[in-house]
Amino acid sequence: MKDKVNEIRISYKERIPSPFWHKIKSSKDAAEMLHELWDKDTIEVHETFKVILLNNSNKVKGIYQLSKGGITGTLVDLRILFAVVLKTLSVAIILTHNHPSGTLKASEVDKEITYKIKKAAELLDIRLLDHILIVPNGDYYSFADNGLL
Repeated sequence: MKDKVNEIRISYKERIPSPFWHKIKSSKDAAEMLHELWDKDTIEVHETFKVILLNNSNKVKGIYQLSKGGITGTLVDLRILFAVVLKTLSVAIILTHNHPSGTLKASEVDKEITYKIKKAAELLDIRLLDHILIVPNGDYYSFADNGLL
């Protein structure tokens, strides 16, 4: 009897043509778009970690929610993050998560996961452009603007 092996198929479907994708020119552009799209019913309740997937022109291919956690934290699985990035053929990413408390300060855990993701992205030739912390009132903190990338 012959061994059987699963066939793997990778696919990605664009539902919005690329000429209509939103272009990110600054951390402010990204933060405004994120706050507009964030669920206002939960932004003050629990942390959510997302990734903005970008093409080579910094146009948004999509936003993927990686995790939803508790009041003070959420987990990020790098294998899932990069599976999504690679599957969508994205060449750049912006990380984002909310701070329900309204604190506009990156924690040591925030800095550590960002550094870990940056190192992994470099191995795959993917640019990590920023990590943006969003708070309920729309204010934000940018790792890139504050020299943490």
